[in-house]
Amino acid sequence: MNIIRCEERHIDKLVPLFDAYQMFYHQSSDESAAKIFLSTRIRNGESVVFIALDAKENAVGFTQLYPLFSSVSMQPVWLLNDLYVSQTARRSGVGEALMEKARRFAVETGAKGIELETGVENVQAQALYEKLGYQRNTDTYRYFLPVTTALK
Repeated sequence: MNIIRCEERHIDKLVPLFDAYQMFYHQSSDESAAKIFLSTRIRNGESVVFIALDAKENAVGFTQLYPLFSSVSMQPVWLLNDLYVSQTARRSGVGEALMEKARRFAVETGAKGIELETGVENVQAQALYEKLGYQRNTDTYRYFLPVTTALK
C-alpha cells in the first residue's frame, strides 16, 4: 500500500471512493459534482487529501483535512473531516495508515493537533481513534446552525 497526497491529476482515482463515502452517509450518487467539489478544494488549497493506493494503484481509501486555527493557542489545527476505506479494504490497516499519514502531516505543518467528529453509533471508528490516542472531548458541546433558517 502506498499513501500519496492527492493532486488534481489524481482526482479520477479519488472520485469513485468519495462518491461511495457520500452514499455511506445517505447522499445521492453524483460523481460529476464530486469531481468539481474535490478539484476546487485541491486547486484552491482549501483541503489536503491523502489517498491509499493498493499494489495495482487502485484507490482503496482516503482522508480529507481542512485547515483551522485556534485563537486561544494561536496555532493551526487540522480538521479531519473525512475518512473512508472501501468495503474490500476494510480491516487491513488502511484506515490506520491514513490516520498516521494525517498525524505526520499535522506534525510537519506545526499544528497543535487534529480534530475530528464521528457519529455516536460509529463504534468501529471510535475504537480506531481511541487506539491511536485521540481523546473524546467531554468539556464542550458542539452546536450547528443550518443557515437555511430565515434571519430574524
